Amino acid sequence: MRVLVFGKTGQVACELARFDDVTNLSRVDADLSDPLACAQAIRKHAPDAVINAAAYTAVDSCEDEEAIATIVNGHSPAAMAQVCADLKIPFVHISTDYVFDGQGTEPFQPSDPVDPLNAYGRSKLVGEQGVAAAGGAYCILRTSWVISAHGDNFVKTMLRLSEMRNALSVVSDQIGGPTAAAAIAQACITIAAQLREQGAAISGVHHLSGAPDVSWAELARAIFTLKEREVNVTDIPTSKYPTPAKRPLSSRLNCLKLTQVYGIERPDWRQNLSDIISELDVTTQDQTTERKPL
Repeated sequence: MRVLVFGKTGQVACELARFDDVTNLSRVDADLSDPLACAQAIRKHAPDAVINAAAYTAVDSCEDEEAIATIVNGHSPAAMAQVCADLKIPFVHISTDYVFDGQGTEPFQPSDPVDPLNAYGRSKLVGEQGVAAAGGAYCILRTSWVISAHGDNFVKTMLRLSEMRNALSVVSDQIGGPTAAAAIAQACITIAAQLREQGAAISGVHHLSGAPDVSWAELARAIFTLKEREVNVTDIPTSKYPTPAKRPLSSRLNCLKLTQVYGIERPDWRQNLSDIISELDVTTQDQTTERKPL
């Protein structure tokens, strides 16, 4: 199965690049701010399946640049989905828990009402609506709290800060499931293959997040424990860490439908986190070796 992936340097895109028969498109190859260019890229490569792992993910910046975020996260995925529907090939689109209002304590079901709190969530919702409206074989895969050894994410931020400080204040009233980019990538490949076999009959919206659900503060403590760093983590409420874009208090996602339809279980983020830290350790060691004088 020849898979075309929108995205090259993002966390999930980097993991998808590790699979055979995957072609990753960078911003140079396909400008996400130009829906027509995205559609033309699919027609040019004529793949067996398409995965959209690219997005405008700077949540706070979206507040000031909602128009461009809506094109990148909304109109371009819709254009991709329409071409895939025309060519009768499956389309997998990665979305976010930010389409919900983040209220309550029960995990959000894929069918629950959406009500984004911020511009990023609104832009991603436009994309979901466009993908579904295209009428092809598709999967909208909502996920949360993506972590990996690539790019910018919470794990790497905590590790960097712990090199300079032995005490940190971390938000404890936001709850969600940390999700390894590698797990998302594997799910996307599995979903694309099954969509190719069964078509629109299994199309729909699904959730994937790591288990068990935790707070950011609890995740921070797990990171420092694995890394064997003595860092005192103080729990603070979201109100003590204001950001331009409002964050959901609950990012809990019910992932049962994904298991029922595609046979994909929730990944254990604790094992994934151990793998990520091991990969970062190897990368750091390699870089240190490269810098040694001859």
